[in-house]
Amino acid sequence: MRRLFEDSRYMPTTFSELGLIAPLCRALTDEGYTHPTPIQDKAIPVLLQGGDLLGIAQTGTGKTAAFALPILQWLDEAEGSASQRSASVLVLTPTRELAIQIADSFKTYGRHTKLSCVTIFGGVNQNPQVSKMRRGCDVLVATPGRLLDLMQQGHVRLGGVETFVLDEADRMLDMGFIHDVKKIIAKLPADRQNVMFSATMPGEVAKLAGSILKKHQRVEVTPPATTVERVEQKILFVDKGDKLELLYDLLTEKDVTRAIVFARTKHGANKISDQLGKFGVTSDAIHGNKSQAARQRALKDFRDGKVRALIATDIAARGIDIDDISHIINYDLPNEPESYVHRIGRTARAGATGKALSFCCSEELAYLRDIERVTRSKIEIDGDHKFHAEAVALLHESGNIPKPPKQGRGQRPSGQRPGGKRPSHKPRSNGGQKHRGRGARAQQQHAS
Repeated sequence: MRRLFEDSRYMPTTFSELGLIAPLCRALTDEGYTHPTPIQDKAIPVLLQGGDLLGIAQTGTGKTAAFALPILQWLDEAEGSASQRSASVLVLTPTRELAIQIADSFKTYGRHTKLSCVTIFGGVNQNPQVSKMRRGCDVLVATPGRLLDLMQQGHVRLGGVETFVLDEADRMLDMGFIHDVKKIIAKLPADRQNVMFSATMPGEVAKLAGSILKKHQRVEVTPPATTVERVEQKILFVDKGDKLELLYDLLTEKDVTRAIVFARTKHGANKISDQLGKFGVTSDAIHGNKSQAARQRALKDFRDGKVRALIATDIAARGIDIDDISHIINYDLPNEPESYVHRIGRTARAGATGKALSFCCSEELAYLRDIERVTRSKIEIDGDHKFHAEAVALLHESGNIPKPPKQGRGQRPSGQRPGGKRPSHKPRSNGGQKHRGRGARAQQQHAS
């Protein structure tokens, strides 16, 4: 296996120089893409040669095009057609949103070809999907559960698959799809091209790669579990009961134009969205309990700027690929460090910059340490917001974090707005009673 690394002196070539055919280059030009990203530059030549590939790349690096473009070229040159209820290419992905976006990418890049693409996912009536698969297709993009269901019903056959792509492999394992994935792989022809992409490389993913890939090349543009360099990351220490008020403060700041707020649970996402709505902040929740129509409507409203914030769980947000997201806000820190990498990868896409702000109460200090250990970086402490000032000061006494800057002359006292009054519509927590020191003291005990 030959391992490829990103060269810091990387000079982008053109798509045509990578060997892509004119119809694909024309579609890329239509989309305004002039040069391949590092992952595309390294992956496309390997896949054009028909080899197996393991790609380690964070979200927002252009990995979908890295496998879609060479697959489209191979299909166009083959000029074949899949048999009924079968496909020539199978792309397996963990979420409905990501399946839809990958299929859209295939259709966009292949607009000047005659190739067909079908998307299969759960949460909707299966009949339209069954009808489309009856004719067969060139590319099938699917989530594991619905695909396995249709296979068992006899509506989908995998005997004609020549290229298999497993996308977001680490999230597949996190979401418990590993057994479904193995059942699907067992039905694939032994003689096929295999492509596997993952943002992180835990041991289970490496084991899975070893069982799927044959004499593969590894393309890695960033070390595993590192965070996007263009994202400005900060931690905000706050009592658990003050999180909603702090979130309100952030979302009403001018520089927060479009934000994804991460909650740990579906119920928590709904609650946050409902509370923000009561205080005049437009938001919507997106998670697994929402219908497909509701999730797509929420994404459209978010993309169109009708809602300022999207409150999401990890699973639902994995498929969100929207440019110009100014902020990622971790209302709840994830208990899996790798999820932090995926979350902040929703911003700073397509060469842009972004901010990731993470709330941390006493119960989450262990999660913070795990994140910093896995990402091999120390997250900067935000000293601009009042809610975590006591927590920072007390933790400083235990020697864990730096002391916050002293308040200068002309600055308003902590906890006050200009004029010394809170807006009457602003959310209050703990029944209107402030327990400012409680969480901070708990953090000191936790840290010591």
